[in-house]
Amino acid sequence: MTIIKHTLPEYKEISILPLADLHMGDINCDFKRVMEWIDYVKNTPDAFCILNGDLMDVAIMGSIASKSVYVASLNPMEQLQQCIAIFEPIKDKILAVLPGNHELRLMNDGLDLTEIMCSQLGIVDRFAPASALLFIRVGEDTHHAHRRRPVLYTVFCSHGRGGGRKEGGKLQRLVDLSAIVDADIYIHSHTHLPLIAKTSYYRVSGANSTVAKVDKLFVNTSSALEYGGYGELQNYKPNSLDTPVIHLDGTRRRATATL
Repeated sequence: MTIIKHTLPEYKEISILPLADLHMGDINCDFKRVMEWIDYVKNTPDAFCILNGDLMDVAIMGSIASKSVYVASLNPMEQLQQCIAIFEPIKDKILAVLPGNHELRLMNDGLDLTEIMCSQLGIVDRFAPASALLFIRVGEDTHHAHRRRPVLYTVFCSHGRGGGRKEGGKLQRLVDLSAIVDADIYIHSHTHLPLIAKTSYYRVSGANSTVAKVDKLFVNTSSALEYGGYGELQNYKPNSLDTPVIHLDGTRRRATATL
């Protein structure tokens, strides 16, 4: 997995909007909503975002939804150009970028559209080809008089795979990320079902011979697709286009999310 580090001591709190499954180029993409999300990040001083895959639809011959090639509003090159254009104003507020299964359709030809986008935006250091573990340090912990350090959060991101049709299966795919790596927050996409969940966990410190109870926050993102196309043909349920926002406290260790 790719390790990405950010230190943001000037903020007492930050918000992170994880965006995924925008499917730019699909005729059912709600572009207006996409721009509302981008404007939120752009115009909110303490807001950042994580781009978690399937930003582009990349319908090609031989893919599952190959018929979408004939009704796409943009071809793959135009989708790439559009993503570069819309993310340019917030490039300094993007914490990480991952590809999804749609962008990976071209990997058989050795072409990674997501990495090209990051290169054009000048943020290749925030690109992860598979999964990413973020170390995000925020503000200054005021609850420890003798240890005024930024509050550290670890965030594991993966676009994800599978999940099935049922909500329970999609939740399980999200929670299963905790079997990969110990982190404070897990972000999963792909299943188009906005979800927030929390569990508790006893974290062991070998260096201090201690154990501490901590919370784990699980977040599954939505999509920007209105109902129709492949999803309607396959009788998938329409999904809510609301997507969670993560909030990290910079004065004490507290991670929450709102939907």
